[in-house]
Amino acid sequence: MATKEPIIDPNIDPATGEYSVIAPGHNFKSVTQKIAGIVLSSNTPLGWFFGLIVGGGVAMGVVVGITWLFLKGVGIWGVTIPGAWGFAIINFVWWIGIGHAGTLISAILLLFKQTWRNSINRFAEAMTIFAVVCAGTFPLIHVGRPWLAYWLFPYPNTMNVWPQFRSPLAWDVFAVSTYATISIVFWYIGMIPDFGTLRDRAVTPLARYGYGLLSLGWRGSTRHWIRYESASLLLAGLSTPLVLSVHTVISFDFAVASLAGWHTTIFPPYFVAGAVYSGFAMVLTLAIPIRKFYHMEDFVTLRHLDNMAKVMLATGGIVAYGYGMEVFMSWFSASHWEFFMMWNRMFGPMGWAYWILIATNIVIPLTSLWLRKLRVNVAWLFFISIVVNTGMWFERFVIVVTSLYRDYLPSSWGTYRATKWDYMIYVGTMGLFTLLFFLFIRLLPMIPMSEIKMMLPQTKVRKGHQNAEVVSQEAS
Repeated sequence: MATKEPIIDPNIDPATGEYSVIAPGHNFKSVTQKIAGIVLSSNTPLGWFFGLIVGGGVAMGVVVGITWLFLKGVGIWGVTIPGAWGFAIINFVWWIGIGHAGTLISAILLLFKQTWRNSINRFAEAMTIFAVVCAGTFPLIHVGRPWLAYWLFPYPNTMNVWPQFRSPLAWDVFAVSTYATISIVFWYIGMIPDFGTLRDRAVTPLARYGYGLLSLGWRGSTRHWIRYESASLLLAGLSTPLVLSVHTVISFDFAVASLAGWHTTIFPPYFVAGAVYSGFAMVLTLAIPIRKFYHMEDFVTLRHLDNMAKVMLATGGIVAYGYGMEVFMSWFSASHWEFFMMWNRMFGPMGWAYWILIATNIVIPLTSLWLRKLRVNVAWLFFISIVVNTGMWFERFVIVVTSLYRDYLPSSWGTYRATKWDYMIYVGTMGLFTLLFFLFIRLLPMIPMSEIKMMLPQTKVRKGHQNAEVVSQEAS
């Protein structure tokens, strides 16, 4: 009698050996009930209220810090000469970097027809928008006279007071504002079919009216679907170059300056890779608790976590290459200034920050993400995501501070120490981000129902193949 073969894991696709994108057993009705039920439910979990209160309380740090800043001036910060840039520019670049993964998942993976993006693109796009909101706070308040920030825009006036368009700080305004606009439109367009579903399933008149207004008269007709898909592809085509251009322009804040540690051509690709690296780390930081708290393991499967870890491994390798090239060029250039800058970064008074970023951006993540067992270990991935986000913040700290506080003239050397107001505003933006994200997951569908339903026929075909293999094995 032939021995019975082990039953195939239903969560693994036998054709590829990969984890499935959607757990088997779902149909159109179950997908709608599970995702729409979170938004339309009248019973809000207590954990949601706790997170909202904590996020709102921490976000008050932004209100208090900015209010005191407007009353007293930027002297309350730790910025000095020569370290004229501090937490404001560090946090601005860090938040913009976090926002990169949402656009990459939405636009580039859509153009490449990667179906595994469908379960995570919605809250990744929301993360992008909220991160840009937090990032946009810092340029506004660190210009010195924020009530004149509108001078950065090319508005028509009779005094001909225009910004310096050769300054990369002016380029930032156009890049970030364009990025935010396209991201918001892309995010909203993708939710229109789901708004139609929520409108039809809503019980209260207020919910029906609100989601009906947001759905823009969506009826799911063929004409509507054609226009929806055309708009999605057009916006994806517009968003794709933005993924590369936005952080490239931000890197020009440093690269166009004739300062050792900044004036380098590797900054644009190095910054873009670092942005995607930290962005996917933040997606993991959000996705892992969400899938656990709302029992979304059926839609955000181990396949998604594994693929995101692979993207982090690839972009982390590019970042590590950038670190290596910085060290190599400081020696190969035979420039006294470049050599001293790198020596000071490693062994100067703030060398501890450099070795923290090496440990958190290279050593810990890149030595573990090669192993598939660790890439699908949920607890380890959550730890790695927090480690990488910490390391990417220290990377921006090292680039800004250690290049400034010891420049060409030893007579002007100083140091940099952030004040409590620096920390208050920075931590406050984290609270603002958390507050906005908790409102999003309660009021809007965090996973696109329409795109998940498009994938169900594929999962049924794979499930049929699995059942056929099991039957053939049992018969043998």
